[in-house]
Amino acid sequence: MKVETAEFIRSAHRVDDFPRDGKPQVAFVGRSNVGKSSLMNRLLGGRRLAKVSSTPGRTRAVNLFLLNDEMYFADLPGYGYAKVSKQERRRWADLMDCYFEATLPAAILVLVIDARVGATALDMQAFDYLASFGAEILVAATKIDRVKRSQRDDAMSAVRDNLNLTEKTTLIPFSARTGEGVTDLWQALEESLRANAA
Repeated sequence: MKVETAEFIRSAHRVDDFPRDGKPQVAFVGRSNVGKSSLMNRLLGGRRLAKVSSTPGRTRAVNLFLLNDEMYFADLPGYGYAKVSKQERRRWADLMDCYFEATLPAAILVLVIDARVGATALDMQAFDYLASFGAEILVAATKIDRVKRSQRDDAMSAVRDNLNLTEKTTLIPFSARTGEGVTDLWQALEESLRANAA
């Protein structure tokens, strides 16, 4: 997909902030500091729309971006960052519940995993939770450039095994730095969007 225009729309803090215009949505979810924003920016052709921070837990709302005036990217708050209050984590969880209930199963989800770390217990919980909505989930294993080539197949197999992915579930090694996986992820997204529109 050629991204001709991409603009930040709003930070959604409550249900009323979510788009209601029927345009398809692709939501990106993952642990704090896993590289979601970098992945999104790379998919957008290097545009620095999604804010990248070295400090985990900075995304505290659903940040919405409109692409080509025809679809949304949604950058969801990262999970698993401990240095916030329980009240704040509860607020984030409530916001996520509202977002998923409002958009799934129609939205496409990209679960972002750190290829160096593999799928953690929190990633496994997140996958099971998202799957419970009947959502289509694509998995992107980011930072793959930091994994030795001789170890990549084993790393991908471990992610697939730990998440109990079927062969039908798309798992894409991805690097925001080198661009590896960009074409594959866009192709998977386009196929899913076409299937949803049919």
